[in-house]
This record gives sequence, C-alpha cells and structure tokens, in this order.
Amino acid sequence: MQTKERADIGVFGGSGFYSLIENAREVAIETPYGAPSDKVALGEIAGKRVAFLPRHGKDHRFPPHTINYRANLYAMKMLGIKRIIAPTACGSLKPEVKPGSMVVADQVVDRTTGRTDTFYDGPITTHVSFADPYCPTMRPIAIDALRSLDIDTHERGTIVVIQGPRFSTRAESRWFSAAGWEVINMTQYPESYLARELEMCYVNISLITDYDVGLEGVGGIEPVSHHEVIEVFNKNNARVKDGIYRIIEKLDVNADCKCLHALEGARA
Repeated sequence: MQTKERADIGVFGGSGFYSLIENAREVAIETPYGAPSDKVALGEIAGKRVAFLPRHGKDHRFPPHTINYRANLYAMKMLGIKRIIAPTACGSLKPEVKPGSMVVADQVVDRTTGRTDTFYDGPITTHVSFADPYCPTMRPIAIDALRSLDIDTHERGTIVVIQGPRFSTRAESRWFSAAGWEVINMTQYPESYLARELEMCYVNISLITDYDVGLEGVGGIEPVSHHEVIEVFNKNNARVKDGIYRIIEKLDVNADCKCLHALEGARA
C-alpha cells in the first residue's frame, strides 16, 4: 500500500482538539493494519507540511482501548513523517502539577491490557530499546517553545497509562501517586512505543485538566468527570494550538536523531 501524499510533521489530537490546520485537505489512507481513526488533514504551518489525525476520530467514536494505534502510526509513516507531536488531556497525580499547566513527559509506565503494541510479530525477533520513550531532540524544543509563550511548563514527568475508558479508583490513584508518577492518561501506550518501532521521533505535550479522583490530601478537590475534562481542555485549546505552532516553527525537519535509527541493533 502506498500514498503519494507527503508531510514533514505529524500531530495526533486528543479529547476536544479536532482542528489544527486552516484550509486543510483531508485524505483517506489505507494501511496494512486497517483504517486509521479518521481521514488525515494535510496542510502547512510555518512553511512545513503538517498532517493532523484525531486519534479518537472526529466524533470521538473510538474510546482509548479500541483505537487502532498501529494504523494511526503507520498512516503517518506512509506519509514520510519522521516527527510526531502528541498533545493529550491528562490528569495530575501531584499537587504541584496544576490543572492548566503542561508537562513535557520524559517517562511512561504501561498499565494497559490486551492492546496490540508491536509491528514485529516475527519471524525476525525485534527488541527495540524504549529506555527513554520520548525523543531527546524534540523534548527541549517543546519545553522552550511552551515557555516562550509563558505557559506553566513542567520539563519532565512520568505518565502512567491506564486501560480506560473508566477513571481510576481512589486506591489506584493513591498507588500511582505513591510511586512518584506525575501524570495519568489513557492513550500514551502503545502510541509512543509504536512510533519508536517505526523510527519516528515522538514528543508528548500533556495538558493537565484535573487532579485524579480529586487527588486525596488536597482539600476541596472532587473526583473528575469526563465533562469537566473536556471543558478544561476546550478552555485551553488556543494555548495548546499556539504551543504546537511554536514547536513546529522551531523543529528542523532534516535533523538527525537516534530515534530515527531505533532498529539498529534491535535484531539478532
């Protein structure tokens, strides 16, 4: 399967974030792993060709555990994309990581079950390093870009990825917080890892929408609802878009990175 369409940078959109590129042209892409979540919107930002794909579909028809992550990533690969920006709505597990702030994550913990999370089922055994899940060249650019817009930005944080679609219990939230993790989300795995298997650079921008289950010990904060998550995300849409635009401006689409060579040494 092939496509003549091309782009330099890919962007995955999450909850409440389904428009990015003005005057975009939508194209349907067929992959060996089935259809992506939706058509891919193609256009230009800061003189660079950008592809945008809503990971849940435009009408939010795919909950986190049913997203075809392999098709979504492979569609980006078919477009020739080497760099992915992935904004997500996330909950906070720490009092200092406040709603409305953004976290440029540096680690991820997978607590999902049953998700297809590799392109390599054999016959050649492939072990791709994932010690540092997020691109070391894109992360500093993202941090500087967000801070240049006066956005409250945390330059590191661990995301624990839960299966969804349900939110955490209080006991689970206490467990995650006690482990020292900062952020909770439902889509960062296997999305981030599949990008690495395809030798693409990948950076996450976590918009903090709430304190998880009220974040016990922080007085007066109640458990979150999906409606409240979307409300906070929508209020911050402009800030998220401005941040992505600034990151795209600063990215060198021709720069080399070790993410682009992830398969070297991964096979016996």
